Amino acid sequence: MGGSGPWPNSCFTPSAIRLYRVKGGNTTAPVTPLPPGREVAVRAPLYNGTRMSTAVRSHAKINLGLYIGAPRADGFHGLVTVYQTLELYDVVTVTARRAATTAIRLTSNDTRVPADSRNTAWKMIALALESLSTCADVHIHIEKRLPIQGGLGAGSANAIAALVGLEAELVIASHLRAPSFARSLRGGWDFRNPSNAMIDAVRWQSDRLKIAAQIGSDVPLFLIGGTVLGLDRGQQVGPLPDLEPLWCTIATPTLGVSTPQAFRDWDALCTAEGLTQDASQAKLKELSRAYASAFAGSLPQGQQGTGSSGVLAIDENLAGPQESALVRTGISSWIQNDFERVVFPQHPSLAEIKRILAAANTPEAALHASLSGSGSALFGLYQARGDAEAAISRLRNRFPETEVRSILTRTLPREAYWREMLLK
Repeated sequence: MGGSGPWPNSCFTPSAIRLYRVKGGNTTAPVTPLPPGREVAVRAPLYNGTRMSTAVRSHAKINLGLYIGAPRADGFHGLVTVYQTLELYDVVTVTARRAATTAIRLTSNDTRVPADSRNTAWKMIALALESLSTCADVHIHIEKRLPIQGGLGAGSANAIAALVGLEAELVIASHLRAPSFARSLRGGWDFRNPSNAMIDAVRWQSDRLKIAAQIGSDVPLFLIGGTVLGLDRGQQVGPLPDLEPLWCTIATPTLGVSTPQAFRDWDALCTAEGLTQDASQAKLKELSRAYASAFAGSLPQGQQGTGSSGVLAIDENLAGPQESALVRTGISSWIQNDFERVVFPQHPSLAEIKRILAAANTPEAALHASLSGSGSALFGLYQARGDAEAAISRLRNRFPETEVRSILTRTLPREAYWREMLLK
């Protein structure tokens, strides 16, 4: 990426980027079909003399298992996890126009949200503009609905939502590898040859993943959505076959969990148990293979899409069979979150919340209940809405709403994640 700081030293529109009107505008630019797999999605700008804004849903995530290795020489930890996006979301609104110099302004309805370069959305916009060698006047507004620092990936999701908003505002072509993403954005989008449109889609696809990983380990997952395998420190991501939508009860305690402290406690546990780097690497490789094998069989034969990612195609039924794939494949019997081993002893109330969500050996038992990330949010997954609502009732009977907030939502498959991302 060019430049030596957060902003490029000079801003220009490179020859590879050619602006022209689409969908109602006049243009003589040739339109030629793209080779398969190189489609770009370009949103038609509105030329009515007014500043337009793009509002983007910024969805939460949970971790379906999180396995952590011993500390590495680079200071990071290897891990294996499965991310799952949820219907819950913040709203990130981006207003942007090309300018001679870059200026970023960020506002929020929540005073706890950093309004400067510490914010992940701010960082994303700055680095994306630098990578594109262009400048813009950008305003980001974050309407917070998700808990801050709760293990639900809210800040990381905000970064990707800001990027999607910037791409729409500046009409930057982006090839999103979510299945049938192009078809899910039929209204108001055109498909053009990257030599005539905005930028080479394949290069920008790679760049945006690199930028996301630079900002945070769990940022790249939101460039995929749905059910996602996370490796290395979590930034190496790949799509898994989507699980069928499940009801989810989220419990968000008011107490906070320090992620750096949780890692320090984990390091101490590794030392006490003699977990070496070699042993932990072997463990993580075995777990990644177990995840891949289990999810490869998570959908009945004939239900998987034919795309290279192995995810459901747009026209296929996402409802799934009556028995959840979490149960059918046996995944729910062995996935766990390693952070629970060090977080629960420090915060016993979180262990109690998990027990209430799980409701083991009852007719309303969860398919899976766990801490999300390092917490403090926890979740329970349920086949029936009634079971999820019963979990909320149990939590409210045990904890006042001022101590533990309960939220009903559902898991969000990949196609729906992209289809619903832009607010109408």
